[in-house]
Amino acid sequence: MTGPATPQDETPDDGTTPNTATPNTATPNTSAPDDSGTPAPDDNGTPDDNTAPAIAAAASAEAAAEAAHAASTAPAARNAPADPDLARLAALHGVDTAYEPVPGRPVHVPRSTVVAVLAALGVDASGPGAVRAALAERAAHLADRPLPPCLVVRAGAPVPPLGLPSGTAAVVTLEDGEVRDGPPGDGLPLGHHTLRVRTPDGRDAACPLIVVPDRVPVPPGRSFGFMVQLYSLLSRRSWGMGDLADLAEFAGWAGREAGAGFLTVNPLHTALPPGDGPGDPSPYRPSSRRFPDPVHLRVEAVPEYAYLPLRDRAEADRLLAGAERLRAGVLERGEPVDRDAVWRLKSAALELVCRVPLGPGRLAAHRDFVAGRGTALDDHATWSALAERHGPDWHAWPAGLRDPRSAATARAREDLRDRVDHHRRLAWLTDEQLGTAQRAATAAGMPVGIVHDLAVGVHPAGSDAWALSGALAAGMSTGAPPDAFNAHGQDWGLPPWRPDALAAAGYAPYRDLLRNVLRHAGGVRIDHVMGLFRLWWVPQGRPPTEGTYVRYDAEAMLGVLALEAHRAGAVVIGEDLGTVEPGVRERLAERGVLGTSVLWFERAYQGRDDLGAAEADGRPLPPSAWRTDCLATVTTHDLPSTAARLTGEHVELRHRLGLLTGSLAAEQAADSADVTEWLAYLVSLGLLPEGPADQEGAIRAVHRFLARTPARMVGVWLPDAVGDRRPQNVPGTTDSYPNWRLPVADGTGRPVTLEELAASTRLRDLTAELRRGLAGAE
Repeated sequence: MTGPATPQDETPDDGTTPNTATPNTATPNTSAPDDSGTPAPDDNGTPDDNTAPAIAAAASAEAAAEAAHAASTAPAARNAPADPDLARLAALHGVDTAYEPVPGRPVHVPRSTVVAVLAALGVDASGPGAVRAALAERAAHLADRPLPPCLVVRAGAPVPPLGLPSGTAAVVTLEDGEVRDGPPGDGLPLGHHTLRVRTPDGRDAACPLIVVPDRVPVPPGRSFGFMVQLYSLLSRRSWGMGDLADLAEFAGWAGREAGAGFLTVNPLHTALPPGDGPGDPSPYRPSSRRFPDPVHLRVEAVPEYAYLPLRDRAEADRLLAGAERLRAGVLERGEPVDRDAVWRLKSAALELVCRVPLGPGRLAAHRDFVAGRGTALDDHATWSALAERHGPDWHAWPAGLRDPRSAATARAREDLRDRVDHHRRLAWLTDEQLGTAQRAATAAGMPVGIVHDLAVGVHPAGSDAWALSGALAAGMSTGAPPDAFNAHGQDWGLPPWRPDALAAAGYAPYRDLLRNVLRHAGGVRIDHVMGLFRLWWVPQGRPPTEGTYVRYDAEAMLGVLALEAHRAGAVVIGEDLGTVEPGVRERLAERGVLGTSVLWFERAYQGRDDLGAAEADGRPLPPSAWRTDCLATVTTHDLPSTAARLTGEHVELRHRLGLLTGSLAAEQAADSADVTEWLAYLVSLGLLPEGPADQEGAIRAVHRFLARTPARMVGVWLPDAVGDRRPQNVPGTTDSYPNWRLPVADGTGRPVTLEELAASTRLRDLTAELRRGLAGAE
């Protein structure tokens, strides 16, 4: 996500040391950094994810405590909500009035923050009288309401006691229309049902009743796969950036010849249009998470392209020539990927293609798609058409158009019918090519196939924020509290879900989001999966230090996720890097959600249940001690490439960018010690026969190590396979580094095409090592 301020996605903003502290009453995730580990929109587009050698857990915890103490003694923080009535009201609505960066060191949330967050939830707490009135109203509402807003129960488990009066009549309407009389029992099928009751005193009530499986599907056996940023995967046929045809081509090769079981990709969500200035290249701050971006289309692969009339063929050829120049600029002249330029060409070409009438069969398929996607597609297409006319920020549109259900919006939808239909068609074409890519992966023998990435939120100006405004908290942004690596906290610029609105809607907005992402997926990676439990809300106009945690019904959020993953037959990977509340990782594992473990952060820290005190000495964690239910990787999109880490180049880069918090010499010494220790450990395990001076051998060695762990899924960062030294994203930067705009390259920085990747001896050697390692570990 490219965003408003501060570092982002999964790495600490100094880029040198993972947060091993225990912020937020949490146990340290020895596989990574801070509590904010997700794509934060910050300067470059994803939540902040610590990036460097591990440091002593005790020292990190102390630093976190000091950062928290500084926050707690700030003037705003001293205005803490001591009023027990306000604290009780906040608790009733899931709003925390304090948090603990480390156990036993509580930080009080400013009273003004609590009041602002409650207001975003529709609760007036502006003064003592308002608080008392809100408490009374809440009590009366609970007393008068026979049913909760929503019930989520596990299949086979009894429905929890509802406290209904004796003699209450009940009926359950299943999602297929079948009606079952009597109170809900433990024999209900999976699905989204409705419970209706009538009490003896004549009160009628209804609520969604969602029956969910215990667990999400698990991968069928162990496998390795590639972690790909699709824009960076250019072929000799790309229009200046990797596209869905490239993804299908790479999946077919990776499954058949490399033996890969999956491919993870960056979020392919619809980006916010650029407007007057350049667009945001970050895939983590999208306009819509519900629909993929047509910029990923391969125009020539659209069937109607072959039937362009002669009058349009010359224009199409001119656009193709422009695409060739863009491609050559990236592959031959060292230019960064220019998403905006690619979209200008593709958009013009797609205007021509969409003029070609659909044949009867394809017209029927298109109509089915439009009908099946319903209001969500209508809203997205309408927003897209309105953005063409009024600009990409709906807050600046004429007042009547800011409400997707207004009469003015209905009139505009009719007036812009042709443009709305055009955007519906683009959504369908993109959906088709996504399906083609997943079918190519499974046809090539991949047991999982494409694993899509679900960003943590959406751009406040975009399509989803407009269409789902009732389910999002107005005037709030998600972020992270102060910690050892960022005393100022983080503001990611993404409006959070309202937990009350989700429950009232039977979790339909969340369900539909998951369903859309999983349409053509073998799995999904959920960015900042801890957000299913709680999110740090920051009131608009205030610093992140003046935020607070808001709680979600994790049983419901995990249950709906399990149901949709079960129906899609998809695995779920949770990005759980950072410090996580006690019990969260265990609850995720209990539901079958895989975690994420990064080699450089996996050390034997105190607090691990599987290690004794003598073993918890901060050394590299033995492969046998790694968790089974995880995606194990060496690096991620927010961390240095392995080649850069081995040489220390990533420290020099962050020094040039002004991102180091210590001296260059100190950072280099710490980094070198960390790498040297890991290499020595690999040698001791017999995994580095080439010797520590052999860089390519060392890259093979860290992957041999991953194969020796019990991890169900082993991820290979694609740039690592050819020795790329450049990170795809440097948290804490905007214009000073080309985040999200670099093609895969070799160790000299020369871009490597998809065709060259498939022919690479180095890549083939690495995948052969992984196949042998995984086979030998079974």
